[in-house]
Amino acid sequence: MYNYIQGTIIDAKSNYIVLDNNKIGYQIYVANPFSFEIGKNFKVYLYNYIREDEYSLYGFKSEEEKDLFMRLIGVKGLGPKMAMPMLATGSVSGIVDAIDRENILYLTKFPKIGEKIARQIILDLKGKLDFDKNDTTDDSLNELIEALEALGYKRQDIKRILPNISSELKIEQQIKEALKLLLK
Repeated sequence: MYNYIQGTIIDAKSNYIVLDNNKIGYQIYVANPFSFEIGKNFKVYLYNYIREDEYSLYGFKSEEEKDLFMRLIGVKGLGPKMAMPMLATGSVSGIVDAIDRENILYLTKFPKIGEKIARQIILDLKGKLDFDKNDTTDDSLNELIEALEALGYKRQDIKRILPNISSELKIEQQIKEALKLLLK
């Protein structure tokens, strides 16, 4: 199984790119082929899709995008050919937010996603998609986030108030400030 491939983009078609790596051209299906500049070097994260009658490579610009794709194709009735257009027309954070808020209207705007599949996506993935754990917040803010989550607050509510809390305060003072903001 491949994790990523790095090489030069030599062609972009409507739903895939061709990436040259050591004089081998890999055809990789991507959400937005024209977001890759021809002639430029890129690192593309990969998913190998292997079935009886198909062997395809799906590519992503970030590990976060790949992880969301993997979770989406794990939903019953949703395959790679339905998940890729979701990534092409929606942002990772927008899709995750729609799932967490049970926004069926947002999810059904994607091609081939009807109300039944949108409900299945929400049922399977609501509350299970948290890409903020790999962000660049410093250790004191991570400790604050963990403490507030232990008190029962949701990560999205905590993230909303973080910019208003100084990382120079002691953890006890940070928690007090956070609780004041969360209770407003």
